[in-house]
Amino acid sequence: MTTNIRTLVDSTKGLKFTESPRWHNGKLWFLDIHDKRIKTVDLSGSVATVMELPFIPNGFGLTPGGTVVVGDAFERRIYRQAGDGLQQAADISEFTNFCLSDGIVDAQGRLYVGDIGYNFVDPAAKPVETCVIVLVQPDGRASVVADKLYFPNGMVITPDGRTLIVGETLGHRLTAFDIQADGSLGNRRVWAQLPSFVSPDGICLDAEGGVWCANPEGEDSVVRVREGGEIADRIRVDTHAYAVMLGGPERRHLFICASGSHDPAEIQRNPSATFRVVEVAVPGAGIP
Repeated sequence: MTTNIRTLVDSTKGLKFTESPRWHNGKLWFLDIHDKRIKTVDLSGSVATVMELPFIPNGFGLTPGGTVVVGDAFERRIYRQAGDGLQQAADISEFTNFCLSDGIVDAQGRLYVGDIGYNFVDPAAKPVETCVIVLVQPDGRASVVADKLYFPNGMVITPDGRTLIVGETLGHRLTAFDIQADGSLGNRRVWAQLPSFVSPDGICLDAEGGVWCANPEGEDSVVRVREGGEIADRIRVDTHAYAVMLGGPERRHLFICASGSHDPAEIQRNPSATFRVVEVAVPGAGIP
């Protein structure tokens, strides 16, 4: 059990709901989803807005050159940074259901993004049973590269660029694919079947091949999983953890996006988002 946890940004700093953290150029970049902004935080806890957005975002990444790629979650459209603004790159609404989930941009600037498949603002709405991962090429061409997933959420790509691992939140597992030269996915396999009390949300990868998973509803807020399913480390915070990222000067700072709720109405009434940080032994690796 890892216990050396400190609060980097507390709940008085105005964060609404933080997701998709990515370490880039000495800062942690992230979505503040219900504030409709891309923001950064540094190791001193200083928060800054990079870009205001005209939509509720999800599916966020940065190309190797630092270009922002971000999705309009409900319209299910993908945008790329163009100068000081954004330009629509793809409309993937025909492939996806209700709302986009997490995404990842690879070393070629391609975006992989999933869909949620259930209407979290209308609990009575029947969810679709399975969801997809859509690949958006730099030129905007889009295609479904994986289906029959149970809420695909956080994703990582191994350092050699050959394997994508996705957390299936409602499937309680991590699923791996081989990445083909054209970006398509093959050789699907269960990388780790997790116990029912672990529902992986945002994830990140370390240099030993361990995957850190945010576990929003679990007593263990964050778990480190080895291939095959062994839980090698556990972190508990006094709220819910929704995403994680290894960053810092040696990529040994594990940043935890936390909040008391993911309900949009409750977030607007009483925002409680924080950043926690833990220094770990094994540095981050791969993308993001």
